[in-house]
Amino acid sequence: MSFCKDCFQGVRHEGEPQGTLETIDGVACYVATPTVDYSKDKVILFLPDVFGIEINNTKLLADDFAINGFKVVAVDYFNGDGLPVDVMNSASFDVNAWFAKHGTEHTRPPLDKVIAVLKERGVTKFGATGYCFGGRYTFDLAFENVIQCSVVSHPSMLKVPDDLEAYFTKSKAPLLINSCEVDQKFPVEAQAKADEIFGDGKFAPGYKREYFPGCTHGFAIRGDIKDPLIKAGKEGSFKAAVEFFREHL
Repeated sequence: MSFCKDCFQGVRHEGEPQGTLETIDGVACYVATPTVDYSKDKVILFLPDVFGIEINNTKLLADDFAINGFKVVAVDYFNGDGLPVDVMNSASFDVNAWFAKHGTEHTRPPLDKVIAVLKERGVTKFGATGYCFGGRYTFDLAFENVIQCSVVSHPSMLKVPDDLEAYFTKSKAPLLINSCEVDQKFPVEAQAKADEIFGDGKFAPGYKREYFPGCTHGFAIRGDIKDPLIKAGKEGSFKAAVEFFREHL
């Protein structure tokens, strides 16, 4: 499975994470908990891009959801082997060799373990916010109706139209897609196909697609916020996600 160059490019965001690292059934997770009262039966699964939960960007974004009243669990489905930050913008890293060690057989079991434990703890409603690599698993969890609300931002590894049609047929989870102008993995043709399949009220659970001009794949989590268009995309996609979860989760 191929990635595009923008899957590995971006800017690290600065700040001090407020959440905690927790091991859930042997799986490392970054957990962000609201400081205000919140629904204990709901969790947002944060499904990261190839840099996993170690990168500051993931932690800070998870914290932002917690500030807005949602408990968030970011799952290390790369088993401690997410891409190191210094690979970002590197041309020499062997992406295919890394990916060969992180297929579904390696990365899905940790996710299932975490979900099982959260259910044992009383969680009955799951949302998922998936970025790049995590967009694939957001769709898979929605196919199985493990989650009750889906947000994907610049998703990768989706087969279009097959996965869009499968989502429409199988899932009951409302779907928000944060899309952008330049995205090899979910280009404008795929975006139009999604609108054709889900739009105009055709998908009863609920569908929305946001589009951010001037942004490239990765903008919602690794975008260079010094660029005003990308800053607007990052902030706009986050705001859209929060509003969607508030409405549907």
